[in-house]
Amino acid sequence: MAAISASTYPAAGVSPFSQRRATSSYGGIRNLSRILAVSTERGGRGTGFGENGKHEKQKLNQKVVKEESEVKPNIYANPEKIPEFEEDKKWLKDYFEECKEMIRSDGGPPRWFSPLECSSSTSPDCPLLLFLPELVKIVERTVRSENYRSPNRPIYLVGESIGACLAISVAARNPDMDLVLVLSNPATSFSQSQLQPLIPLLEMMPDQFPINLPYILSNPLRVLMDNVVKRGPLPQIIGELSQDLATMSSYLPVLADIVPRQTLLWKLNLLKSGSACGNSCLHAVKAQLLILCSGRDQLLPSQEESQRLQKALPDCEIRMFEESGHFLFLEDNVDLVTIIKGASFYRRGKHFDCASDFMPPTPSEFKKLHDSISWVLTATSPVMLSTLEDGKVVRGLAGIPSEGPVLFVGYHMLMGFEVIPLVAQIMMERNILVRGIAHPAMFVRVKDRRPPEPELSDFDVIRVMGAVPVSAANFYKLMSSKSHALLYPGGVREALHRKGEEYKLFWPDKSEFVRMAARFGAKIIPFGVVGEDDFAEMIDIERSSSYFIWDVSLIFQIILDYNDLMKIPWRREEIERVTSRTAKLRTDASGEIANQQMHIPWVLPKFPGRFYYYFGKPILTEEMKVELREKKKCDEMYLHIKSEVEGCIDFLKNKREKDPYRNLLSRVLYQASHPGSTSPFHLPSFDL
Repeated sequence: MAAISASTYPAAGVSPFSQRRATSSYGGIRNLSRILAVSTERGGRGTGFGENGKHEKQKLNQKVVKEESEVKPNIYANPEKIPEFEEDKKWLKDYFEECKEMIRSDGGPPRWFSPLECSSSTSPDCPLLLFLPELVKIVERTVRSENYRSPNRPIYLVGESIGACLAISVAARNPDMDLVLVLSNPATSFSQSQLQPLIPLLEMMPDQFPINLPYILSNPLRVLMDNVVKRGPLPQIIGELSQDLATMSSYLPVLADIVPRQTLLWKLNLLKSGSACGNSCLHAVKAQLLILCSGRDQLLPSQEESQRLQKALPDCEIRMFEESGHFLFLEDNVDLVTIIKGASFYRRGKHFDCASDFMPPTPSEFKKLHDSISWVLTATSPVMLSTLEDGKVVRGLAGIPSEGPVLFVGYHMLMGFEVIPLVAQIMMERNILVRGIAHPAMFVRVKDRRPPEPELSDFDVIRVMGAVPVSAANFYKLMSSKSHALLYPGGVREALHRKGEEYKLFWPDKSEFVRMAARFGAKIIPFGVVGEDDFAEMIDIERSSSYFIWDVSLIFQIILDYNDLMKIPWRREEIERVTSRTAKLRTDASGEIANQQMHIPWVLPKFPGRFYYYFGKPILTEEMKVELREKKKCDEMYLHIKSEVEGCIDFLKNKREKDPYRNLLSRVLYQASHPGSTSPFHLPSFDL
């Protein structure tokens, strides 16, 4: 990552709040160095670039070989102990200290600099990211130079406010380059903002007239409060808030140097011209865009502007930050890397590749996921059983092979609730990331989505955790890369089953996955999962006239399944519309499995029961590669796997009847009497 230091401009003309701040390790962009190439000060190059690139690459290869020979620690084992923020993260005091140097002019030309440490572990094929505050020509010159060096690698332009106008201008002037634009609260809406009327007012204002800095800076005290409150318990919050308030007070002279009247007037005029320039060339932009807009932007109408830009640009997505202000990258809970990964915008080549472009979740990303699903784990207290190679059934996941490729094949519960504990526990107990093979609907980019997707939607989380759209090509990539993959042959029809269809498999007649798995010698693990006959109970409209107040807006909704919804004309039209815009699967299939209509059944949550998982004995295909090339043998293996899954389900349905802690109340009482039993995965159950 690199940014511009505008040293030829007077100190009054440089705003560190849209420049230096956003390029340091503060807030949302502190983790960029883990996935993006980093340039060093005064145009130097980081790992994989320039004259030192070859030497750095050799060191990287030596390091990789060394690491592969060592046992990797399980970084996901204890999500509760993972710190919320990295230990080397910079705070408010560091920001002000660096501002002292940034606002001074050294008389030199504009140059690129990197506030992040260059690491020899950065992959040489990582794309370059440039954070843009201003200066079109120097940015365009750098972009063209980098494109000449690496024409098959994308270049990321991250622009905040006026930097977004700059990124749009550069993209419009270079439509044939592979550019990815990430724009935070673009200033293209300046003419519609409350800032424009300030220009004539500031022109008449004397230099000594005081300026309301908190207002101009979008209330940094609120940002400070929000960040600190999210850091920990009350005593820690009070201590850190006091420290940060004292820091801000001691650096008020620095703030005064940063934003005097002349600086503010210069900045507003720059915003005006940058906005006009960006808007004038929107029609020529062909780049891929990701717009980040804030719900509480006090400076610009960012929500309306993001929707306008999405309509005007051919390839544009929006992520909404409802509780954030104008300066997103100042906020601790905004992680730009996670956002880019979740939107499937991170790629190293011309096109996104779900296998080669995948970056495993970091410990902090996994912690956020774990914290968000902790209620599911507590409510279901999953019981995990696996089978060793000798056929012995054991508690825990010791029977799951560490080395891939491994293919988990099982049953989908209603709406796929069983996936959450499955993936989480395998990561925590075995340090293995299971990559789901999901329906393409979870990866469809819907134009003009209303409302826009939140900062990290459920679909984004699925992508961050490594899920891929189901296809033969993606299945091939996962198996060839020796991944642990999760496949549900029943697909949508099984996950969105009807009333009375609990634990019924809806598998196609054709053996779709056996031959591909055998080609790579994959270990196939059939598994079953049961709960309280599903985590939610569907109400039969033929036998019930019940209505329910479903949300705070007091809208009455009837609880319906697919068959009921199809009887309602407007719901039927909605289901057909949503289904029509997703990729068609199993077009040659017949019967129930061909019914892949996309819908969400309206359900009534019931008192949560316990989840039970049983992973059967791994089926080794390495020694059956030749015989499984025959269709007959493939079909026989396919039916055998299906039978094993059904056997796992029957085993669990019988065993759960003997579990004294199947009921939520009994589990709560047990945990109350055993204070050390905090993990929902470690509660006792039935005897094996």
